[in-house]
Amino acid sequence: MNAPDRTLHTSDPAAPPLRDASGLVAWEMIRTLVGFDTTSRESNLALIDWVRDYLSGFGIASTLTFDDDRRKANLFATLPAADGNATTGGIVLSGHTDVVPVDGQPWDTDPFVATPIGDRVFGRGVTDMKSFSATGLALVPLFLSKPLARPLHFALSYDEEVGCIGVRRLIAELEPRSIRPAGCIVGEPTGMRPVVAHKGRKSWRCRVRGHEAHSSLTPHGVNAVEIAARLVTRLSDIARRFCDEGTRDVGYDVAYTTVHVGTIRGGTAVNIVPRDCTFDFEVRHLPFDDPDDVFAEVRALAQTYLPAMHAIAPDTGIAFDPLSSMPGFDTVDGSEIAELGHHCSGESGAGKVSFGSEAARFHAASIPTIVCGPGHIAQAHQPNEWCALDQLAACERFMRRLAARLHAA
Repeated sequence: MNAPDRTLHTSDPAAPPLRDASGLVAWEMIRTLVGFDTTSRESNLALIDWVRDYLSGFGIASTLTFDDDRRKANLFATLPAADGNATTGGIVLSGHTDVVPVDGQPWDTDPFVATPIGDRVFGRGVTDMKSFSATGLALVPLFLSKPLARPLHFALSYDEEVGCIGVRRLIAELEPRSIRPAGCIVGEPTGMRPVVAHKGRKSWRCRVRGHEAHSSLTPHGVNAVEIAARLVTRLSDIARRFCDEGTRDVGYDVAYTTVHVGTIRGGTAVNIVPRDCTFDFEVRHLPFDDPDDVFAEVRALAQTYLPAMHAIAPDTGIAFDPLSSMPGFDTVDGSEIAELGHHCSGESGAGKVSFGSEAARFHAASIPTIVCGPGHIAQAHQPNEWCALDQLAACERFMRRLAARLHAA
């Protein structure tokens, strides 16, 4: 792929809405990053190597941290301050490189080709979340056009979509290298409005082992699907309880803790009492709700079914496996990083969102963090994922204001 134009472009922040993608400085970079199939099951090394080579063209070195199989890598690169400081007090621009699958989704365009149609750009990752990273990278010439008062870091991670896996290794490598950022901006889609908090998330898998029998002899079997369905119904009741009676925080787009069953699999044929059924469920919780209380309630219900199951077949049972856990985060609005987000976005208010992000990992590592990026979560993970041109232009304005702040700080 060809490298994007490194010429330093200028644009009027108050310009009228874009009519086509050619008005975006970052357009070629967005096309390039979207063009790499970095679905979480695939390697992201082609994209990482390309970005490393691109930054190397500006004399910027990158550090890679790999997964165990060396099929995937994080990238961390620093534009040092004018005084040579590359470790202390900088700002991190963070984005994950992986995207969710497109399998079975009815796309009208090639998902791995960023395609402008009207006032939107379509493609997997244009919202979640390659456009943010692409915009920052495309504006490297602007960041380098004047001496920086403090460092600017780029952080690209792998496997965010399957549990924020890669970023943990990236963050773990910062302390041994004495890198102590003053703040981090995670570019998940927020409509370019600074977000200072998001919910935590925990998920589990429930495995019901029943006992097969011919369907004409159903009393001789233990129907794993029916037992799983009872547990799913309890989870639905708990979800309704949070909705109707739970404590609320109206700062969030969904003001209460939610419970959700995402997948269920079981049975082999209609004339066989099913032996196995498995379902996955999650809790996205507000800070004052404990997801383990939900798990404990469902597990207690499961225990009540075991005597009757064992009476028919001793090898029956119900087991739960933890799948993932993501803490919530809450950065005080009015903190330095939040103020920087307000300044660069031009937005005075700060939001809270229900989806999780790598912000929680940076926050847990004592790096003050906000979330702010182009697009909206409603367009993420969808067929025909899209981002509005005006959102991409707003992201460019954000980066220009960030550059001005770093140059003048």
